[in-house]
Amino acid sequence: MKVIWMTAALFLAFFAAAAQRRADNANPLGNSEQAIRQGQEIYNHNCTVCHGLNGAAGERGPALAAGREYARRKDQAIFDAVQNGIAGTLMPASGLPAMDIWKVVAYIRSLRATASDALVPGDVAYGEQIFWGKGRCAECHTIRGRGGILGPDLSNIGGQQTFEHIRDSLTKAPPQIPRGYQPVEVVTTGGQKLSGIAKNDDNFSLQLLDSHERLQLFTRDELRQVIYKKQSLMPSDYDKKFTAAELQDLLAFLSRQAIQGAERPEESDEDQP
Repeated sequence: MKVIWMTAALFLAFFAAAAQRRADNANPLGNSEQAIRQGQEIYNHNCTVCHGLNGAAGERGPALAAGREYARRKDQAIFDAVQNGIAGTLMPASGLPAMDIWKVVAYIRSLRATASDALVPGDVAYGEQIFWGKGRCAECHTIRGRGGILGPDLSNIGGQQTFEHIRDSLTKAPPQIPRGYQPVEVVTTGGQKLSGIAKNDDNFSLQLLDSHERLQLFTRDELRQVIYKKQSLMPSDYDKKFTAAELQDLLAFLSRQAIQGAERPEESDEDQP
């Protein structure tokens, strides 16, 4: 009996220590709107010598918002990078008081919050029907192995992108077409005309994913003409095609597309905060 009690005590001590470590790594200010707002002001006043305003990319520092992988994800790790700088990089120690740094941490974490972190209202079940039906999204996009391959896989879109990014993707034309999704029309030296997406493109060859999802590779001397289209294949007028409620339901469905347990590498000293 004594051994059992000692074992139980050890387990309790272990879990208590683990809980304390998690608490020690957490921002004491939490993610309150006030802390985030004040953190934004401190960030814009002190950090934009290198980083851009409001978390955008700057001349000497990268963007700090969602949409890319970060080596530092935990509050304490971000705090340490801001307080002490990062050895071997252009990131200097900030010299800010600890509470101001925690406010900046709250702001940076808010920038990285993805759509799956937010409580996006809407009827998820009906949004799913729209995705597979009226919206015809599956003609180009895949979710969990089902759908087309002309567009990006959306299985983890809610876990990778912000709600604003997803909404803008449906309602605004992109400023530039992402590499690997450039619509193109080619004419071969034999006179055959093909259209699709340029997946790999250089001075020597062009890899084309055609409208039938067939991948074809051409050397440049096999092509008489290559026409790059200026308009993305992704529609940007869903706010006009759908009612406001339908669009919101689709956004709610997409925001919940997140792969659980998709862990990223732990923190290191090789990246910006």
